[in-house]
Amino acid sequence: MAKPSPRQNRRFQQAKVRQSPASPRPPLSATTTQAHPKSTRPPQNKIKSRPKSNIVSFPTKHIQAPSPADTPRKPQTLWSLILKFGIVATALTAMAGTGLSVLKPELKAQTETTPAALAQLDLPELSPLPPEKPLTQVEKTIQNWFAGKKQLQGGAYFLNLTTGNSVNVDGTQIVAAASTIKVPVLVALFQALDRGEITLEEPLTMRPDLVAGEAGTMQYQKPGTKFSTLETAELMISISDNTATNMLIDRLGGATILNDQFVQWGLEHTVIHNPLPDMEGTNTTTPKDLAILMARIAQGDLVSTTSREKLLGIMRTTVTNTLLPQGLGPGAKIAHKTGDIGTFVGDAGLIEMPNGQQYVAGIMVKRPYNDPQGTELIRQISRLTYQAYSRVNPSHQ
Repeated sequence: MAKPSPRQNRRFQQAKVRQSPASPRPPLSATTTQAHPKSTRPPQNKIKSRPKSNIVSFPTKHIQAPSPADTPRKPQTLWSLILKFGIVATALTAMAGTGLSVLKPELKAQTETTPAALAQLDLPELSPLPPEKPLTQVEKTIQNWFAGKKQLQGGAYFLNLTTGNSVNVDGTQIVAAASTIKVPVLVALFQALDRGEITLEEPLTMRPDLVAGEAGTMQYQKPGTKFSTLETAELMISISDNTATNMLIDRLGGATILNDQFVQWGLEHTVIHNPLPDMEGTNTTTPKDLAILMARIAQGDLVSTTSREKLLGIMRTTVTNTLLPQGLGPGAKIAHKTGDIGTFVGDAGLIEMPNGQQYVAGIMVKRPYNDPQGTELIRQISRLTYQAYSRVNPSHQ
């Protein structure tokens, strides 16, 4: 047999290498399967830490890429060259955009609002509220009513802006806000209107992720339907539309931005944690926070005179009039917003009396689910306070 030539011997060795099994690859290191560490940046919410997200994260499959030896190199085609050119062009465009945002930061400010930017806003200076003059007998009566109904808990806060007479029964107790959280959202909307950041004619799109059940009619419209900002605000208050509320929270920058604004207004415990309808009651407030917010609106501390009249006009269209309004006398007017998630029911508003006095009210009651005694207690407290204020002569204050 003839001895193979050197060239034949090299071909034989190369074929032998190709037919031999691949050497085992080392296993993936433990670090490749670990999740990214959570950010250590402190939460922006100054009142309460935000609850853990309900978003479910799915495990990532680690697929080992083939080694270069297993993947034959393909010749570059015209299409591959075009694709590479497109990627480079996109990168250059992004770099150019970044450069513009550095050179002209106002470009970014037009589309993004941050808590730091809010701190620089020229907000109206808060005027002093009248000194409190407690109506102690009224407070004792309300305390006895709560004590006689062990299944009911809650608080109430009233302040007469004309005389300073006040009623405070656990008014700083932190409670579920329910739909009363829509009042500070409405105020934030009109502040944005005063700053020229939004118009009442601006169309808002009802995205699927903003649609909410329970209260409102927007939920029955086709996703993608557009509503004017004014119509959205009116539906949020008049029939307590939850989808409208989520749309406005989204348009105004989100919960974190709004929570920071609430702090600037002096609302220490009014916090949005979750979108509406929030049947679990995670969004919080206090009866005093709600009443003080209505006082700030009445005094013109938070919005312009034009916006205040429009805002109060919207709040006078609230359809549910079974709580605070039931305790008022003939000729009284009320701008208010109710809240009801079954276990919590409440109302907050500004009342104008026929004798010229104005007072604000905030009341929330925790009750067994849909227990009518909760709504009846709110009516009794409203009636008692209204009658007490009717007996006060402002000229003797």
